[in-house]
Amino acid sequence: MAQVQYSGTGRRKKSTARVRLVPGTGQVIVNKTDAQDYFPLETLRKILNQPLVVTETQGNYDVYANVDGGGFTGQAGAIRHGVARALLEADPEYRTPLKRAGFLTRDARMKERKKYGLKKARRAPQFSKR
Repeated sequence: MAQVQYSGTGRRKKSTARVRLVPGTGQVIVNKTDAQDYFPLETLRKILNQPLVVTETQGNYDVYANVDGGGFTGQAGAIRHGVARALLEADPEYRTPLKRAGFLTRDARMKERKKYGLKKARRAPQFSKR
């Protein structure tokens, strides 16, 4: 008998997360590692669970996430986006609270490209009168 699972893809900055929700006890596994070990900051671990807290399903699902690219903050945001999409697949009734909290919207902010003649995207070389 196949086990029920819901999947969602989340993205933020350069990070992409493939998330699976499986009915379980509420453990979070990121890249085959416990989230406690993978994310160094407590705030990042809270970001992962926000969609589950909003829909009041925190202990009902195990979260398995494969995340690639970017840094810790972008990866945590990508997982949050993926969890929200997977919850929507699990129960369409969750759409209203997830949408109101802003978890279904893909955060479009990206790093701005470096321009020629500048040191960074907007940082100009230091000015010297002589």
